[in-house]
Amino acid sequence: MSNPFAGRLLPAPVNGGFQMEDYWIWCGSVVKGEDGRFHMFASRWPKKYGFAANWLYRCEIVRASSDTPEGPYQFEEVVLGPRGRQYFDGMNVHNPYIRHWRGKYYLYYMGATYAGPAPQPGESFSEVRVNEVWNRKRIGLAVADSAFGPWKRLDEPLLQPRDCSHWDCTVTTNPAVAILEDGTSYLLYKSRSYAAATLQIGVARAKSPEGPFERLSEEPILSFSNPDFHVEDPYLWYEDGLFRLIIKDDFKNGCGGITGHWGAGFFATSRDCIHWEIGPDPLVYTRRIQWDDGSVTEQCNAERPFLLLQEGKPTHLFLATGRGKGPYDFDRTWNMVIPLR
Repeated sequence: MSNPFAGRLLPAPVNGGFQMEDYWIWCGSVVKGEDGRFHMFASRWPKKYGFAANWLYRCEIVRASSDTPEGPYQFEEVVLGPRGRQYFDGMNVHNPYIRHWRGKYYLYYMGATYAGPAPQPGESFSEVRVNEVWNRKRIGLAVADSAFGPWKRLDEPLLQPRDCSHWDCTVTTNPAVAILEDGTSYLLYKSRSYAAATLQIGVARAKSPEGPFERLSEEPILSFSNPDFHVEDPYLWYEDGLFRLIIKDDFKNGCGGITGHWGAGFFATSRDCIHWEIGPDPLVYTRRIQWDDGSVTEQCNAERPFLLLQEGKPTHLFLATGRGKGPYDFDRTWNMVIPLR
């Protein structure tokens, strides 16, 4: 299996993508709207609270727009925010993943709720409380007839964790969805069996983009014998009779993972969305970025990959990224874009 991204990544526009001076920007999911412009759905939370685990407590999903896929994208509105502790997604939303099918826009995301106050600026996080909120993450869906909304949120998660006899008993999060021409929808999700356990990816299917979703496999996809092989942040699409995947190589303890580059993205294919083939040269991108002004940087992170599909083909790669002292230790974050040759 050849790598369709080999030699296709062009320099990233220095002034492209989406950033906001007073906010941490993460994720980033783009669709061409009915107005012919490009709309990015991204996560943000106020910069004064710090990066750390604040994405679990204070995140909202916003829409930004641009005349071109490269951007720069300009903030337009808050799309999803807090709506009450009684809802599964009532206090926090994150991980937007936009899809368009037959005149409707489907915004998949992760939502969570929690009791008690959110941490204040400079306040340290209790590991117990972080794990408690982390374990409340569930996949939600908002639907609209327009990229401009209004958005109707479902009041129940699309997929619940299973009981503790299964590997996915803690959360359902990090949704990635491929909607086939007839509406059949495949959902990839992230979970694990306990705090600090290996992150793994499951698969579910529904007859329509709104569900109900049922698991296709009792076991996770992309299982590895080495427990230090972690993967997360899948991007899923269907092209020319194959399911295709870009996913983050999040290996632990210096084991090298699939690519040998921590935080890189690699490519895989499948005919059934359950059994996946990883080719001999699967690397799509690393944290080393070539910019259109000729500079090259090693980004702290480059993750949450998302492809803009135009006429069913990938044309631009979007990545959540940041600069600072090292992974997850940022001065600023934004969503960047890499055009594809």
